[in-house]
Amino acid sequence: MDFLLENEDKPVPDLSSVSESSRPSGGASGGGEPMDEDDDEDVAALRAVYGGGAAGAAAAAADVEAKSIKCSLCGKIFRNTALANYHAEKSGHDQFVESTEEIKPLTEEEKQQKLVELREKAAAKRAVKAKETAKEDKANEAIRRKAGKDMNDLRAKLKDQELIKEAENKRREKLEDAKARAAIKAQIEADKQARAEKAAREKALREGKTYTESAPAASAPTPAAASTASGVAGKDYPQTRLQIRLASGGQPYTTTLSSDATLREAAEFLAGQTLSVDVDTVSFAQHFPRKTFTRADFSRTLRELGLTPSAVLIAS
Repeated sequence: MDFLLENEDKPVPDLSSVSESSRPSGGASGGGEPMDEDDDEDVAALRAVYGGGAAGAAAAAADVEAKSIKCSLCGKIFRNTALANYHAEKSGHDQFVESTEEIKPLTEEEKQQKLVELREKAAAKRAVKAKETAKEDKANEAIRRKAGKDMNDLRAKLKDQELIKEAENKRREKLEDAKARAAIKAQIEADKQARAEKAAREKALREGKTYTESAPAASAPTPAAASTASGVAGKDYPQTRLQIRLASGGQPYTTTLSSDATLREAAEFLAGQTLSVDVDTVSFAQHFPRKTFTRADFSRTLRELGLTPSAVLIAS
């Protein structure tokens, strides 16, 4: 073998002189000396490489030529490099070797069968895709409907808020109108009283009498005076019915309290009915008889103030 490697690039020698017939029958060479066994081996090697064995070597080389490409991971065989690359992209396999296995061409029946399989596979893929698309469309439709419902709810909420705001504006306008009417009515009453006093004073002057202007009731009458004003009936009623009107107008508030309850409890009741009244700043008055209650009266009972069995108070 070393001889073959050393003489690989040298020209092929003429082997016609080297043959079995040219050997001496007695086993001696042309010089009368017999050939060594090593010489016989060299001659056989030369014949195998340069002589009649050259065709056999070429045929063997042709037999071992790669006819396909095989995936070492899954064992699939491919006809050419393009198919192997396609398989590598799809599967992620990256280990391929050359193979001597030849891929036989498909027969007509096999081609038809392969075509049917491909069509079935494509149809299955389309069915799966259609199912996924239908599922996505259904989810999108649910999202769209929910968004529409949320939008409708928002619109309804905004509309309700607008209605509430409009009703609040109307209520405020009514309250302002009531206040204006109450103020006008109070002014009319004041003017009427002023005219009545003026007429009484003029009449007293004409008749030569002394006219005494009417003064408001004492702001803090004594308990004895309150009991006298209320009479015996005030002592006989354990409860007192109060109707409290706002000076600004509006619907009156009615309640029934114990006759021994204080005027502050009436103020607390009114403050619990409307936010426009504060217990510490509200004041009460009576028209008939005309009386204005002070802060000192808030600690006195309704019986002591002569408000039993019922009374009408004006809160401001």
